[in-house]
Amino acid sequence: MLPITLTACGGSAEPAAQNGASPAPSQNVLRSVHKDEAAAKLLPRAVRERGSLRLATSVGSPPSAYHPDTATKKPVGQDVDIGDAVGKVLGLKVRRDEASFETILPALTSGKYDAGTGNFGVTDERRRTIDFVTYINDGQGFAVRKDDKSLRKVTRLSQLCGKTIGTGAGTTFEKTLDTHRDVCKKSGEKPYTVRVFSDDGAELTSLQQGRVDVTMSTINGLRHQAAQPEAGIRFLGEFQRLDVGFAFAKGSPLTKAFQTAVNRLIKDGTYDRILRKWGTEKSAIPASRISPPEKK
Repeated sequence: MLPITLTACGGSAEPAAQNGASPAPSQNVLRSVHKDEAAAKLLPRAVRERGSLRLATSVGSPPSAYHPDTATKKPVGQDVDIGDAVGKVLGLKVRRDEASFETILPALTSGKYDAGTGNFGVTDERRRTIDFVTYINDGQGFAVRKDDKSLRKVTRLSQLCGKTIGTGAGTTFEKTLDTHRDVCKKSGEKPYTVRVFSDDGAELTSLQQGRVDVTMSTINGLRHQAAQPEAGIRFLGEFQRLDVGFAFAKGSPLTKAFQTAVNRLIKDGTYDRILRKWGTEKSAIPASRISPPEKK
């Protein structure tokens, strides 16, 4: 099976959507967002005077952050809308740099960026060096090709013994798979093999072409892919839920302002409108928290 491409009605070719993405929703859900003086006052003076936020964004696949076609330079997605909305509440211009997922957290600790987004799951290991402000609840899931009848739902990793699993570099998925590699040995079965990808499109293509048997990725991302008929994949359900948040260097003075901004968006309905736009309503949180313990 070839990677998904989209064409317009009538036969005129349009640029291929990145990673099998559908055209981006066009509604402007941030029109009514304005600066909140109380939230802005929580910012460090240096940031208020600078008037801008240095935000690193991992751009991969929908619905989080992606390029809807090859001609669109600015990314779109749930993370982009939430980041822009927080910037508006805080009265800051968002200066967004695209960066690979695995480079963002180290760049935060070095001071290159103020904050980062990339569907960063809040784990106890990450909390040792990174602070988080939560804005959604996503997590880990699995998908296979539609014609693969060997799995219906994955509830334990021992179900994957003998299979080749594709996942993203530097992710909680890679960590989970590495940590539990011995589950197959304990049950006397052939171990699973993990293939790591830095590009979401390459991971999807490898699944479609049979170079990997299963992919492990975000719940929302896999649900989106499975909803695209051309993708030819089937979502195997939720494996583990995780809080997801803006990432900051440990001890960052920005966290309280961001938390207040996210909670303002939840209260005024903007947050719900963003999640409805991207089809992620099931991942809504009732309130933002700062570096909560990992959900076990």
